[in-house]
Amino acid sequence: MSDIRTRARSGVRRRSAFAMLVCAGPLALAPTAHCAEAAVATAPASATQPRQASVPPRQPVSGFVYDVDYPFIDYSGRPERNDIARLEARMRSGRVKLEYREPRGYLDSLLEALGIDPDSQVLVFSKTSLQTDFISPQTPRAIYFNDDTYVAWIEHSSLIEITTMDAMMGAVFYTLSDRPAGPARFERETTRCLSCHDTFSLSGGGVPNFLFLSAYTRRDGQIVTNDVARHTSDATPLADRWGGWYVTGDLGGVEHLGNLLPPPSGDIPLSAVHPRNLAVLDGLFDTKPYLNDKSDVVALLVLQHQVDVHNLIIHANYKSRMLMERLQPGSSTAGLTWEQLPPRMQRQFQALLEPLVRGMLMVGAAKFPAPVHGNSGFAQSFEARGPRDPQGRSLRDLDLQTRLFKYPLSFLIYSEGFDCLPPAAKEYVYRRLDAILTGHDTSPAFANLSAADRAAIFEILRATKPDFARAVARGGMSAAAPNAPSAGAKG
Repeated sequence: MSDIRTRARSGVRRRSAFAMLVCAGPLALAPTAHCAEAAVATAPASATQPRQASVPPRQPVSGFVYDVDYPFIDYSGRPERNDIARLEARMRSGRVKLEYREPRGYLDSLLEALGIDPDSQVLVFSKTSLQTDFISPQTPRAIYFNDDTYVAWIEHSSLIEITTMDAMMGAVFYTLSDRPAGPARFERETTRCLSCHDTFSLSGGGVPNFLFLSAYTRRDGQIVTNDVARHTSDATPLADRWGGWYVTGDLGGVEHLGNLLPPPSGDIPLSAVHPRNLAVLDGLFDTKPYLNDKSDVVALLVLQHQVDVHNLIIHANYKSRMLMERLQPGSSTAGLTWEQLPPRMQRQFQALLEPLVRGMLMVGAAKFPAPVHGNSGFAQSFEARGPRDPQGRSLRDLDLQTRLFKYPLSFLIYSEGFDCLPPAAKEYVYRRLDAILTGHDTSPAFANLSAADRAAIFEILRATKPDFARAVARGGMSAAAPNAPSAGAKG
């Protein structure tokens, strides 16, 4: 393999497209461990043909630019703090064995082992993946997810793609050969995926991340179907989301880019586009090979939020550890508390971590023009995973009237990735949350939070997040909370 460091530093940017779109997403709630510290596709292969994926040869793990920029992360090392690593350990011990079952190979067994509910299924037909030859409107890529792991399956392909949130490394990538011969075995993916799943395409200074893309854009009275797919976020209006995706459920007449099949040539006039509330997808392609006939709008909305916050956590982890390493190279500074940081570093942390605070509180998230309702059962199973306070309230409770969540603070505050932030970084987030939720910070940036929102979120968090409760109980957090940097500050 050519030296990745050399190619990255020279600005070579390969676009493979494991835009797993992530493949995003959380699955059923994974157990949280607390840390010590776009084009028309080609025709699909015949169903009678053997599964065979025409993908580039696998690249071994070595020589990452991350090893130069973030040696303390050890991205080239073995990931240990994620769902797949834990599943591999269970498979080695004999406690779990994946079973190959037609018509989906290992998919059903894999989802069962990971605790991922089939109702999380979302379907994308844009060619934003490692396996572009297999994706089309007739054979969309199915993505299933829980709070930390995303599994992508394509009919006729011999490769299942997996992206998972590792508490230390951030986004890590695997493939699983979907053939009956031999025992099931995960392979770590690196270069092929990171050429897209990296902030700066491996040119140095970037971090691994998750992607959520829309393959279509609006421009000059047209929906453009041949542009490069673009990132979307919580702030993207629903009208500009889901190009290249199937969408089911009731969107109350809300306009969006989903369910629009690209024409053989040319773009689509806006005048020809009408909102489509689809209950099922049977009329658009053969859904029998899939686990269900839906691509639930609520699952898509949760997936987007999750991707956004996971990426903010990854950035905060990498960059805060880098600042500490610069403070005392080679020393164990990652365990320092907020009060132990020099004033200059505290200011750097403020600029670095404020985007995470705002993202977790959903500042700037687009309002829903009308209520939306899913129809796969995802909303019910997602809400059921708790935890709940004594009044029965949960950060997983959905609103779906004008916004996604009833209590707008991200449920990923319970995640292993958040818990593994350096203590000083997590303490900064807690101090800011305490100041905002108790009304000490009433700056316009948080105008999306009513007084009732703030009180409810604070009570839920104190009842369900023990280390936040302990921090509050020590007292003085609100009064001693760092001042928020200006809106234009960047980490």
